[in-house]
Amino acid sequence: MKLKQFNYKKVISTNSTAINIIKKSDIDNGIIFSEYQKKGRGQYGRKWISFKGNLFVSIFYNLNKINISLKELTKINCNLVKKTISNYYKKKIIFKAPNDLLVDNKKICGILQESINKDNKKFLIVGIGINILKSPNILNYPSTNLYKITGKKFSYKLIAKSLKINFEKKFSKFFKR
Repeated sequence: MKLKQFNYKKVISTNSTAINIIKKSDIDNGIIFSEYQKKGRGQYGRKWISFKGNLFVSIFYNLNKINISLKELTKINCNLVKKTISNYYKKKIIFKAPNDLLVDNKKICGILQESINKDNKKFLIVGIGINILKSPNILNYPSTNLYKITGKKFSYKLIAKSLKINFEKKFSKFFKR
């Protein structure tokens, strides 16, 4: 499955942008990248703090065209993001329910899934934020970033490309033609 790619310098949030694209087009799946989000969203209505140089992406797809359950999809989505980060960090990455990835008990990535309906089609939107160069200071929730744990600077474009390839490859197996 090929994801139609959308690139932005700045958005309100990549998930909000995905919702607008779904509502205004006939595109069944896509991937939105942005260099910056003004009001990124996290779980339970929390704010996702967006620092330039980190990765902000949303992937959306028509659930009617995928032949696996939403529960399985959630697990697959988290594992694909974990696999992508593992390309750059070889040590242990832990999944913390509902949608966080941790390194040494510190958040490196958050994933927000939302679904919407349009014209009898149900879409899943997977918002992904990966701390690449900088991590926020969150009270009672330590965070980290790839630069801090590896000592190497990675381009968000490099990691974005990896993420897109991983999703396209995996979802090609589940996509109904």
